Amino acid sequence: MRRAVIAFTAFLGGLVFLLAGPAHAGPAECQGLKGTLKLQGQPVNGVKIAVTTEGGQPVKEVATNAQGAWDVQVDKPGKYKVTLDVSSLPQNAEVRGGSNVRNLTVYEGNCSAVLFALQPKGAPGQQQNAAAEESPFWTQLAQLTFEGINLGLIIALAALGLSLIYGTTGLTNFAHGELVTLGAILAYAFNVGMGLHLIPAAVIAVIVAAALGYAQDRFFWGQLRRRGTGTIAMMIISIGVALFLRYVFLLFFGGQNEAFAQYTAQPGVQIGPISAAPKNFVAMAVELAVLIVVGVALLRTRTGKAARAVADNPALAASSGINVDRVIRIIWTLGGGVAALAGVMLGLSQNLKYTMGQDILLLIFAGVTLGGLGTAFGALVGSIVVGLFIQVSTLWVPPELKSVGALAVLIIVLLVRPQGILGRRERIG
Repeated sequence: MRRAVIAFTAFLGGLVFLLAGPAHAGPAECQGLKGTLKLQGQPVNGVKIAVTTEGGQPVKEVATNAQGAWDVQVDKPGKYKVTLDVSSLPQNAEVRGGSNVRNLTVYEGNCSAVLFALQPKGAPGQQQNAAAEESPFWTQLAQLTFEGINLGLIIALAALGLSLIYGTTGLTNFAHGELVTLGAILAYAFNVGMGLHLIPAAVIAVIVAAALGYAQDRFFWGQLRRRGTGTIAMMIISIGVALFLRYVFLLFFGGQNEAFAQYTAQPGVQIGPISAAPKNFVAMAVELAVLIVVGVALLRTRTGKAARAVADNPALAASSGINVDRVIRIIWTLGGGVAALAGVMLGLSQNLKYTMGQDILLLIFAGVTLGGLGTAFGALVGSIVVGLFIQVSTLWVPPELKSVGALAVLIIVLLVRPQGILGRRERIG
């Protein structure tokens, strides 16, 4: 215990030292509005963008460059109005949804991303409005259900690693959200920084994150376990690790929102009442495939059976000849890899930022707890339920409160079934 306290104190000291450094040591500060216009994956040049204050006072008017990008820096934070001049669009292009005005808030030291989704004139998405007006509730329900499953699969990828790590080590890892962020930032570095296409960049990011997951247990968590550090002390240390990594990301990545170089603005595909970009369908297929492969591996392979044995009873597994430390390192490697993949998928569906893992950490814990602590399949089921309730609840509650529905379901289910949906009853005391 004394060594764990010393280690935690060292972490806090390093964190204080890092935060005490000069603020200008990171990337150049950005405070303003920016965006990229693309039509069917191709940049649109020469489109005029006007930025005014909330009261209508002009700030600046710019035009998109050859890459379709534009950028307006503002002197002070506040609410701003961004207007796209539709007369400057190509003749075959229009703004999806018809609205060419966006109202955004710029925070101090941050750049807000402005999204104008363009589509060819007469695209199928615009022709469905009449049908949508006839049955708006069922149309919205179908769309939100699709989006909920998409979100649930992303949460499931992240929750899978967290659940397996808890099952084999008993560690509640509050730094798991930072592994999600790490995957997105690594993919961004290989994609935008080194010029690789997003697909190979994502593969390399997952491999690197998996290797870092192995290194975490080999050189840090494994050492704490061998010294007899308790799970409560390790949980507290994980909070310090999360804070440390979060500010490292801020130092090197910056506080602004970024996007991948590919698949940022795709025209929607209409399938019945559901409208989504092609990347969403591909991402969901990849997520499902990975979850199925991991599930089959846990059930059919020797390593998977060993992992389940360690999760059930580590002492008995060790006495049966299973190398417990080796199994735990494999789980950490797998957990780091799938968490990184979740970060890449999350970055595809929204902009990248250094707090993206922290933002979904509560939902990850909700999915793991709802499904049953330490059960991989429970994490999958719980995450799908959480994702569905988050999105579908916006039919009745404001979007700002959409997480309330998922947490309410979590509370109700745990009151009826404390061990979670797929968890096992355990004797307490």
